Amino acid sequence: MQPLLNTKGDIQIDLNQVRIDILHGIQECNDRGLMQTAKWLSELNFALKDHKISSEIPNKAEDDIVTEEKEAYTLAKSLFDCQEFDRAAYFLENCTSPKCVFLLRYSQYMSSEKKRLDNATDTGNENSESTQVLLDLLSFFKANRNSLDGYLLYLEGVVLKKLDLRSQAVTVLQASVAATPTLWSAWVELAGLANEYEALDSLQLPKHWMMYFFAAHAFVELKLSEQALEAYMVLATAGFDKSTYITAQMAIAHHDRRDVDSSLALFRDLYQSDPFRLDNWDVYSHLLYLKEKRMELANLAQKAVSIDKYRVETCCVIGNYYSLRSEHQKAVIYFQRALSLDPQYLSAWILMGHEFIELQNSNAAIQCYRQAIDVNRNDYRAWNGLGQAYEILGLNGYCIYYYSRAAQLKPDDSRMLVSLGEAYEKMDKIPNALKCYYKAHSTGDIEGMALFKLAKLYEKSNMPNSAAAAYTAACQEPANAGSKELPAAQRYLAQYYLRFSLLDHASHYAYKCLEHESTKEAGKNILKTISEKRLAASTSAQPPSLPEDLPEAIKNISASLTQDTPKTPFPSPNVTPDNFSTPMFTRKSSKYKM
Repeated sequence: MQPLLNTKGDIQIDLNQVRIDILHGIQECNDRGLMQTAKWLSELNFALKDHKISSEIPNKAEDDIVTEEKEAYTLAKSLFDCQEFDRAAYFLENCTSPKCVFLLRYSQYMSSEKKRLDNATDTGNENSESTQVLLDLLSFFKANRNSLDGYLLYLEGVVLKKLDLRSQAVTVLQASVAATPTLWSAWVELAGLANEYEALDSLQLPKHWMMYFFAAHAFVELKLSEQALEAYMVLATAGFDKSTYITAQMAIAHHDRRDVDSSLALFRDLYQSDPFRLDNWDVYSHLLYLKEKRMELANLAQKAVSIDKYRVETCCVIGNYYSLRSEHQKAVIYFQRALSLDPQYLSAWILMGHEFIELQNSNAAIQCYRQAIDVNRNDYRAWNGLGQAYEILGLNGYCIYYYSRAAQLKPDDSRMLVSLGEAYEKMDKIPNALKCYYKAHSTGDIEGMALFKLAKLYEKSNMPNSAAAAYTAACQEPANAGSKELPAAQRYLAQYYLRFSLLDHASHYAYKCLEHESTKEAGKNILKTISEKRLAASTSAQPPSLPEDLPEAIKNISASLTQDTPKTPFPSPNVTPDNFSTPMFTRKSSKYKM
């Protein structure tokens, strides 16, 4: 995978070989009942329809099945397609052809999963027999280690992941993609097991064009949005520009980097080109929720119901619609319906947790977020949700742990750092809180609160010089022009400069105080005091000089108030807590274990 990670320009992909590989992969996956992979390959093949194949495709469909087993295979495949998994497995018990063996084991696996989900829906408890089926399948794979093809290796990887044997699953899935590179479902399972960038980079992968799709998908899973967008742009340039899958993934990457407008534009284009594609409509509806597009979200919900009312995406779209209308109880019902259809659906767990937070049911929210972590422990939203839930319960020690995990997974998002700083502040761990607020400001403050909280904490800690520096930097931020914290900051600066007899600067902030109702009276009083001091100073022969104890940082910042110079960066305060430094959130060195 190293070539993609270092690629800055275009990549060379033989589209003729790509189409041959895709068509062969579609045939093989259809023969084995791997419908999702066949669907993904078919969409990719349609995107390349303008590129004609220059050579004939060899037909190998019948070569893998001996003559005596063709009738049994045909019957079993029909039963599998009708979801009669036990019957399909029964008629394949004595078959030895590779496709028949895979279909037999896959039918057994699908039967156990179907029974487990049905039992969980009816009684709320999972069927213990499904675990025994997984163990029996694992025994078969170990007994036939030398005869497993890429498809059986993929099934073994899925079983190992179900049994939470993650490191073994990674090894087996790497062998699977090496043996069968076009098996997209194996790549997806492998991406879900590589829980950090370093682990992703250490995988031993085949030099195949599917590797580029895997890397881009893994970047999206790890919320590395910039790398994902770059990788998908490279693939689009290489000839996959008409792929609906790439368009949807780029929209998700824009969503993860909080570029709502770009993501919405891509989803709207995708809706125009493929209006019946329900995939990723949960993200689309969430974007409409964020923009408060109630009518557009209502139309999307109606369209989803008309297509398939029992798809998990449809339930999430309706849940987001009710959430936008503040009907949180109805939203919970539809998210629960989505989870009854697919208990591994990550978005539904997280969104239902958000709804329980709105309903002030912290215990239920905690259960939802924990289930989301079981599905994908790399999603920062679940960790952040747990921090919020425990914050409501007043358990700040738990908050610190969960917010720290969220910040590790999303180090460029200031919201988790601000929340972590608040938790530290509540536990009177002032130096740690100061580090978090400063780090949040350094990484790019999304909500514009880091500097204000930093200044307030300096003020609370009796460090007026540092507080004034932070307040000054906050007042100079154009994004903070409408902040509700701005009047208090201007009042503090006016009083601060008045204390040092810097009357021009104090007057500047006092007049700013007059613009707000909450600080108007304070501004008038400060201006009155300034007038009295100026009147007293007029009788003096020498102009007032800067006090010796005024910090250099404040002198430098205050000098810019009367000049039309660009805003300078926030200077490091002269008075800081012990060992003050920007905190470094480092990832763990473990490859596959958080």
